Amino acid sequence: MPNFKYTVKNQEGKTISASTHAKTRENLIDLLRKQEFTIISIEEDTNIRVKGVSIAKKVKLDDLVIFSRQLATMVEAGIPLVGVLDILSQQIENKGFGETIKKLRDDIETGSSFSQALAKHPRIFSVLYINMVKAGESSGMLDEILNRVSVYLEKTATLQRKVKSAMIYPIAVITISIGITIFLLVKVVPTFKGIFDMLGGALPLPTQVLLTISDFMRKWFLFAIIGLIIFVVAIMRYIKTEKGRLVLDIILLKLPVFGNIIKKVSVAKFSRTFSTLIKSGVPILSSLDIVAKTSGNMIVERAVNNAKKAVREGKNLAEPLSHSPVFPPMVVRMIAVGEQAGELEKMLSKIADFYDEQVDAAVSGLTSLIEPMIILFLGVIVGGIVLAIFMPIFKITEILG
Repeated sequence: MPNFKYTVKNQEGKTISASTHAKTRENLIDLLRKQEFTIISIEEDTNIRVKGVSIAKKVKLDDLVIFSRQLATMVEAGIPLVGVLDILSQQIENKGFGETIKKLRDDIETGSSFSQALAKHPRIFSVLYINMVKAGESSGMLDEILNRVSVYLEKTATLQRKVKSAMIYPIAVITISIGITIFLLVKVVPTFKGIFDMLGGALPLPTQVLLTISDFMRKWFLFAIIGLIIFVVAIMRYIKTEKGRLVLDIILLKLPVFGNIIKKVSVAKFSRTFSTLIKSGVPILSSLDIVAKTSGNMIVERAVNNAKKAVREGKNLAEPLSHSPVFPPMVVRMIAVGEQAGELEKMLSKIADFYDEQVDAAVSGLTSLIEPMIILFLGVIVGGIVLAIFMPIFKITEILG
């Protein structure tokens, strides 16, 4: 029995929001009217809640892509779903995921629908995945919907790989450079301090600063590491709060170079997810709800929620999106045209394809831009330390000369 969220007003004019189970939307409307409520809104709760929810470990996106593609292929070939899941549970490489697939098979054999079985494993199957399967079951197009899920996951995985590949190189080089700098300050610089003390005389200012930093690192290194860990843990906890996520997302979007890539990734993900849901027959309000929850960005989530409110009130989708800093005018205009022409899904697909290419080009440009920046960074840090060490030696050489 589906679950519905509703908002009504009682005879005193007080607004009441609640949720309840009902056979159909019409049955719930009749029930509320009998209780003399004025109905403001009713929508089906797309988050399927079931007993016996699994707390299994999260599965890698690549494993989920392979599972979805094989599942779609075999269902399309006419193999019964229980048989498909039995085959996949035996050949999947991830043993934990294989056990989860066996549980899916057992649940279906005992009378659960596929979407209900998937909903017991929320750490593995997202709200989007579950609701698309639910739409496929309702329309009798499960094989086609599974193909769309597979394509969506494949493109999402490709996008993630592009972004990760762009980030790995600079993070690795910066980490190595920090390690080298700490080694020089803690091990190398102190040996020169003894030489400088023997020679006597006033040291150049850069050398004095370097020796002060080196002394601090040697005496307080352990405390500095503990302080850094505490700081990182505090930041991570703050980021998990709603306000912290919002602040982080604002900062990320304003970052030079990286902020532009994050915007393009967000637009590509929004368009791809929304397009896939609409094409699969998921109602537009439910689609917007899922897109907001799976966006991974508070700015996008707020913009989509505002758009959802506008659509519920009978307004268009494009106007509220135009107020968000994430969605460029071109995207808003294309969505508006898609709405007017009744081809929103096709327009969203074109936007997603365009921004996938934009992300690819931006990542390639980022790689070529970061390389000289990292070389410059290393040159300034390591070169500065070496210069500060040798300045007194140059000075002594001049005096001796």
